[in-house]
Amino acid sequence: MEKILSRNINVPDSQSLDVYIKRGGYDALKKALSLPSEKVISIVAESGLRGRGGAGFPAGMKWKLLPADRTAARYLICNADEGEPGTFKDRQIIELDPHLLIEGMTIAAYAIGACRGFIYIRGEYDWIARVLVRALREAEDKGFSGVDILNSGHQFCIDVFRGAGSYICGEETALIESLEGKAGRPRLKPPFPAAFGLYGQPTVVQNVATLASIPFIINMGPDVFKSFGKPRSYGTMLFGICGHVNKSGVYEYPMGTSLKKLIYEVAGGIKDNKKLKAVIPGGLSAPILKADEIDIEMDFDSLIAAGSILGTGGIIVLDEDVSIPFVAQKAARFFAHESCGQCTPCREGTSMLKLLIDRIAAAEGSLADIEQVLRLCRYIKGSTLCAMGDAAAFSVGTMVKKFREEFEALVK
Repeated sequence: MEKILSRNINVPDSQSLDVYIKRGGYDALKKALSLPSEKVISIVAESGLRGRGGAGFPAGMKWKLLPADRTAARYLICNADEGEPGTFKDRQIIELDPHLLIEGMTIAAYAIGACRGFIYIRGEYDWIARVLVRALREAEDKGFSGVDILNSGHQFCIDVFRGAGSYICGEETALIESLEGKAGRPRLKPPFPAAFGLYGQPTVVQNVATLASIPFIINMGPDVFKSFGKPRSYGTMLFGICGHVNKSGVYEYPMGTSLKKLIYEVAGGIKDNKKLKAVIPGGLSAPILKADEIDIEMDFDSLIAAGSILGTGGIIVLDEDVSIPFVAQKAARFFAHESCGQCTPCREGTSMLKLLIDRIAAAEGSLADIEQVLRLCRYIKGSTLCAMGDAAAFSVGTMVKKFREEFEALVK
């Protein structure tokens, strides 16, 4: 299978601009600059590319939401925060093939009319940020970024912005607030960033893997991109598989690949020949799946139908010896710690979830505490400013529902 996102990753000196150019790098940018910007948008829209950051919103549709008037300043932001536990796909691109991201960003900026861009990268990825800064200097020196790109008259300058490790800054409006020097807290929507984003101007926020898919789409055309994956989930996905498997790592496969195949064939099965107990298929915020639920295709619609989400494609595999109440405790503590505290249902709800799960895990709880956990999750869902509250409720609530006997065993 032809790779879209990882074709350069195992090439020696893949960070180098010279190597990237030899392998066809920046050809897509040259092609895009020869087309009207509206045509580039239509190509991306026709490809059916959906955001790879978790929400799955169609990229072309997001670009079309920008106001028709292009006289105001516009911004393009790459969300490289990657704060979802169990997720490590984006770092593969930005560390080992940074020019792919830069080219994708520059094409997107040309399409939407943005002259300024930011890569918002989590502070823990400092060494990767340095790789990006070096790659950006190389690109500017060769005219692939900066002022008058490839003598086209288009200008696009990119800055690398290091975050402070806040999970909530993975939400696009909280990320924008952080870029503006404020506390990283989500905004009330509407207005959406397409109308009122960074500094009050039209803004597009896209994930690393989304932007890195664009050069392939421009070079090969939307039909070739749609030959991968399945309807409504076209293209490929970088799946980060970790936990109790023999070969953890990042693997690129078409959307719709079987979760069972990814675990038992791609990742080499369960360590020490143990039995599979459960899988979290899309990062910690994705509802857990039991061992008999993994014969499922990894795409947006199939996972929603199964009661979970594709999320960021971070697959966490748990073997038969894992205590699900222990996993739920870790999840509850994480979400309570990372809540920005702006809205009451999330601030108080996640703190109470943590308190209850801690009590149950310490064998000091009661059956009433289990019922209270499920009741809290119902109240939190759909009542918070952003999806953070939903993530906590879905993650913890599904663990309690599907493995209730383990929780009850601790309170008897």
